[in-house]
Amino acid sequence: MSGKTFQFDFKDLNLNVPQIESVIGYKKGESHETFSELVAEVLLEAETICEIKAEYRIFNQITFNDIEKTVTLKDQVFDIRKIIYGQIKKSDSAALFLCTAGEEIGIRSKKEMKEGDLLKGYIYDVVGSETVEAAADLMHNDLEKNMSNSGEGVTNCFSPGYCGWLVAEQHKLFRLMPDNFCGIRLTPSALMDPIKSVSGIIGIGENVKRAPYTCNLCVMKDCIYRRAKI
Repeated sequence: MSGKTFQFDFKDLNLNVPQIESVIGYKKGESHETFSELVAEVLLEAETICEIKAEYRIFNQITFNDIEKTVTLKDQVFDIRKIIYGQIKKSDSAALFLCTAGEEIGIRSKKEMKEGDLLKGYIYDVVGSETVEAAADLMHNDLEKNMSNSGEGVTNCFSPGYCGWLVAEQHKLFRLMPDNFCGIRLTPSALMDPIKSVSGIIGIGENVKRAPYTCNLCVMKDCIYRRAKI
C-alpha cells in the first residue's frame, strides 16, 4: 500500500467570483455588483481561514463480487451498488481518499446565519463546498498523473452517499485510514467533521479511465458530481 498527502494553498484552487456566482445560480453578467462584491469579500476571507488538506492511499489487494456488486479492499467489503461498480470493476487496485477545507469556513457560515445574515452565510457555505471539491480535483489529477507514468489510468471519484452508495459505509472507509492526515472525524451517523470534507474511492488500472459521470442513471438532483458535469 502506498499513498500521498497534500496541503494546498487557497490560491492553488483558482476559485473566482464568476464561478461561485454560477454555482449559486447566476448566469454571466446577471448578478448585481453588490452581490459580486460580497462574494469577493468571502473569497478573500477564505484565503486566510481555510486549512486545505487531502490524501489518498492505494490498496493493491482488491476483489470484486459481480453478483453482490461489492468491492473488497483489505478486510473491508464495500457495497458500492450498481452504478459505481460498473465504473470501477475493471480496476487492478483502488485509492481511498479524504479531503477537507478545514473547520473555520463552516464555522463562519453558521455564525453569519445565526446572526441573521443568511446570504453571507450561504456564500460561505458554497465557497466551502467549492474549496473542498477543487482540492479533491487537484489530488485526483496528481494521482492520475502518477498512475499514467506506469501505464495505468484512473476512474472518476465516487463518494459514500452518492449513486446509491450508503453514507454509513464511510465507517468502513475510515477503518482503512486510521490517524488520517486530514484530521477528519466521523460521527456515529457517518457524517464528517469538519463538514466541508469529502471522502471516496478511485479505481486504478490499465483498463479503466476517467469518463463523464453517468448522471442520467442517478436520481440525485443536488449531487456535487452532477453539478461538475453541468
